[in-house]
Amino acid sequence: MPFLDLGAMRVEYQAVKGTSRRFTYFRFRPDMTLEVVLPRGVQVDVERSIRARRRWVLREFERLSLTKNVLDSDMVMLNGKLLRVAFGDSTGEGIHVDPDRGVVEVHTKDRTRLRELVRRWFLCESSAYAVHKVTELWPKVGKRPSRVDVREIGKWGYCTRTGRLSFSWQLIALPERLREYVVLHELTHLVEFNHSAAFRRKLAAVCPDYGKREKELDLVVPYDRLSPP
Repeated sequence: MPFLDLGAMRVEYQAVKGTSRRFTYFRFRPDMTLEVVLPRGVQVDVERSIRARRRWVLREFERLSLTKNVLDSDMVMLNGKLLRVAFGDSTGEGIHVDPDRGVVEVHTKDRTRLRELVRRWFLCESSAYAVHKVTELWPKVGKRPSRVDVREIGKWGYCTRTGRLSFSWQLIALPERLREYVVLHELTHLVEFNHSAAFRRKLAAVCPDYGKREKELDLVVPYDRLSPP
């Protein structure tokens, strides 16, 4: 695979043809290869284009180097810690966590079932956590939600105008400080249903370092956002 040295960093890249006739796009794949999407019918100097976007490439590479995936074929994140996936044959299906060894034992004859088995496990754990944490924290915000549930959603959490709070089934993957931030963020929406200055002031009152926690949360990639294999 071709590569380009950008100072102290070597970037492997692959050029592919896109659908646009005018624009060149850049994106990093999960394996940290830079994909350069070229316009159709136009000759483009790929390495020159990469150098022109040098600052973005270096910044994005550094950011992605710090990210952690909730789930892939080898690792599962639980409580902010990455545990190694170990498969075991079994007549039944199930998951056993061995924190001392840092291993999640997945018992199944079909390894493609990993995502579904983890989803069921996380759904149960995240539900118990969300209900408990909302009950603990809503008095701090001053308003009780009408309902709390855990679902398959594209966000860590959301709040409806009817006061219903929903959280991602992957919530339990996060470290406690980030789980708590997600809950406080959504509880604050019960009072300020937007992201206005008033919302930020209210959130800061109950979570003074919310900005730092937001940045940490941005480095965690939920399973649903991973590119397909």
